[in-house]
Amino acid sequence: MTETYTHITKLWIWTSDKAPASWHFLTIAGEVAEAIHATAIMRRLEGGASRGWGSIKVSATIGETSWSTSIFPAKEQGGYMLPVKASVRKAEGLIAGDDVRVVLTL
Repeated sequence: MTETYTHITKLWIWTSDKAPASWHFLTIAGEVAEAIHATAIMRRLEGGASRGWGSIKVSATIGETSWSTSIFPAKEQGGYMLPVKASVRKAEGLIAGDDVRVVLTL
């Protein structure tokens, strides 16, 4: 059974003094994050395998671009973090700070 959620949030960049790379993310929070968390719990109770770092496989769509990825728990931000790869940002003309509408299918 698939579940689909839509969320609008700002694209942000994670960087570290210890790592030269930067990563772009969307934070999935609020009611959508709560619903995703509940779905993940139900799937585990139904006998699904737990994934590393609490990640959840998703299909993500921004504009006309869809890709398979995982979301990761984000305790500091509350909810989940969705990595947005460079090819998606380029295809959709996104930069950090943009409001982004994402559709997630679990």
